[in-house]
This record gives sequence, structure tokens and C-alpha cells, in this order.
Amino acid sequence: MITVYGEALVDLVPSSPHPLAPLTPALGGGPFNVARALGRMGSQVSFQSRLSADAFGEALRTSLIDVGVDLSHCPTGNEPTSLAVASLAENGSASYTFYVDGTADRLAEPVPVSAGYAVFGTLSLALEPASLRYAAAARESADLGAVVCLDPNIRPAFASEKHRLFLRGMLENVTVLKLSDEEVGFIGDTAHVPVVVTTLGGKGISVRAPFGSVTVPSIEVEVADTIGAGDTVMAALVHEFDRRGLDLAGLLSLGEEEWREILQFAARAASITVSRPGADTPHAHELAGSR
Repeated sequence: MITVYGEALVDLVPSSPHPLAPLTPALGGGPFNVARALGRMGSQVSFQSRLSADAFGEALRTSLIDVGVDLSHCPTGNEPTSLAVASLAENGSASYTFYVDGTADRLAEPVPVSAGYAVFGTLSLALEPASLRYAAAARESADLGAVVCLDPNIRPAFASEKHRLFLRGMLENVTVLKLSDEEVGFIGDTAHVPVVVTTLGGKGISVRAPFGSVTVPSIEVEVADTIGAGDTVMAALVHEFDRRGLDLAGLLSLGEEEWREILQFAARAASITVSRPGADTPHAHELAGSR
């Protein structure tokens, strides 16, 4: 079982880089994207958060249920859904302005798991009180035997020294850390983390693990935007770990060729996501033959 912790929100995505381009609502939030992507890939996955009872919250809940995501630890509250207003650059890259005061996901009360993979990340780790609860759940899950994975997905609005130190405090419980190349300098030394996967934009994906390191190239496609690309990589990694039946020891014993296969699968998945607008992650049938 894979358990994903964190926010589900709505991205308001512009139709073009023009500052007054029409905005289209799209379901999002890093952890939501990861959970839905895992469901679409066919993984057994649970999502822990707190969803709003408003129309956006209902759409988020329905979207997860439709792909088989377990929501037994994802209650509903009367607070509004968090919003992320995206701005697009000419190359399709996205930046965000967040509207998160008094929203439902900030009041989540996650519970730890004792097995499988526990995945944390993004905005949920920057907003109290839920951020403190997520960090405690990560620590307790690691102590109980789960493999903890972290994708900080750092946003400029929250890239403070306080947040950096908070994330570094989580690293002692993390087995798999996924970063973008732009986040490496912010996080600092990660030599004590057993596995570090780094996305390199158009240059591919690399991993540093007990066997050594390897990089695979990205797959060239026409990019609609990059929303959800990193979340797709995180989902694809954990999907492959789980599909291969890897426990902690098995994960740490993966060799270069196995890692190359896993990263190539992640690169293929990400190429599908970036080829269409919003965090529209691939389904299992679109990835058939990618291994």
C-alpha cells in the first residue's frame, strides 16, 4: 500500500502567458496529483488530507474515488478549498500565487502507517498546523517500518529559512528524496539521505543511491506546460517500487540497470503529463510497454 499525505487544491490555469488570459480551474496540489497519478497507474493508494465540502472539494474527492484512491482517512470540512493561481512563461513553465488562509487542508490530522510507502510533500509542509502533524506522521511512519518519501516541491512564496530548516529536520526520516535541480541548493547537503532523485528539466532525471548514480534523458515532446511534471515523476517512482514488491532493503539494493529502468519509466510518464495542459497525468494503458 502507498499512502500519500498533503493538500488537494484547485489550480486556476491561464490559457496563455498573457497576464489577463482566461483562467480554467484544474484539480491539483502536489500530493493530490501524486495520489491520482498512482491510482491511474493502477497502484493501491490511500490519500490523507482534509477536503472542503464546497464544489471544488467535491470535485477533488470524486476525481480520487474514480481512480480507486482510498479516502478513509480524508475527512470533509466546511472550510474552503485552497487555490493556486498559475502564471505561465513563454516556455510553458508555471509559477503560482496561493490563496490558503483558513482552508480545509491546513487542518488535516494525518495518522502514521506501519508498512508500505508514505509520501509527503509540497504546500502541506509549509502551512501550520497541518505541517507539524505531517512531520510527526512521517517520523512515526519511519519508526514503524514504512519507507518515507519526500518531494518538497518548494514554491518561492514559502522558500524561507524557517521552511528550509523544517524540511531538513524531516530528512532524518526520509529514505527517498525527490528534488528538482532548482531545489538542490535550497535544501543543502543530502549526503545522509539514502536515495536522492533529481529532475533536470529537459536534461532528464538522475539518481544517487547506494549503488552509485545514473542519469536518463528526458523524452522530447511538444510541451503544453510543466504543471504536474514533478508530481508525475514522484508517482512513477513509488509505483515502480511498489510494483516490484520492494521493501526498504530491496529498495536500497537496487542496481544501476534497475534504476535506469525505473527512471526511464518516470521520464515517459512525465513526458505524457507535460504534453497536455494542467496536471493531466497518464493512465496505465498510456504507459503500457514503457518498461
